[in-house]
Amino acid sequence: MNELERYYRVLELEPGATIEEVNQAYKDLVFVWHPDRLPKDNLRLQQKAQDKLKAINEARERLRSLNGKHQHIYHPPRTQPQKTSTDYYHSPRPQPQKTSTDHYQPPKQNPDLSGKDFSQANLSNKDLSGRNLSYANLSGADLSDTFMHKVILRGANLSEANLFRANLLLADLREANLRAANLIGADLSGADLRGADLTGARIRSGDRLLVKLIGANLAGAIMPDGEVHK
Repeated sequence: MNELERYYRVLELEPGATIEEVNQAYKDLVFVWHPDRLPKDNLRLQQKAQDKLKAINEARERLRSLNGKHQHIYHPPRTQPQKTSTDYYHSPRPQPQKTSTDHYQPPKQNPDLSGKDFSQANLSNKDLSGRNLSYANLSGADLSDTFMHKVILRGANLSEANLFRANLLLADLREANLRAANLIGADLSGADLRGADLTGARIRSGDRLLVKLIGANLAGAIMPDGEVHK
């Protein structure tokens, strides 16, 4: 097996997969092996997750370089500071790092986007993880395949927004307006949906539920059929 084939194998793809397939495989694997999904006190699993993420990052970085693309990369925590690029995501480090206009490091406090108007905006495939978008207007916005891990959307207007395959793991969606939103394929595992309005939201195909709601808090939420969840 040559080096290129090994990178495809790490991403569980066949050689020759398109960059779109590489991107999707990367997102799926980062979601599976994200440290926040594993018990903090299980050091063996935490170390295994970091090793997996390191291999996944390396594979995608090398494969995307062949396609001349820049995408978001998740890096597990490191003890030594490193240079970062605008397209790399690094979890917080205990040591300060140098940054430039071409380098991105998540700020200690994410920019406050609360109340901003993003209606009809194309935010597909963006990384909005941890951003404060409370009471923002995202009505009709395209948020398909967007990574919104731990995003704050309390009271936000997401009516008729396209959240197809969006990652909303542990998102704060209290009192959010999700009326007529497309939630097919979205992951709302662990999300706080207390008091949210999902009237008319698309979550099913026939009798099949197509939204992940594992561990989600739906107390008082208005469900797509108009019933209040108890």
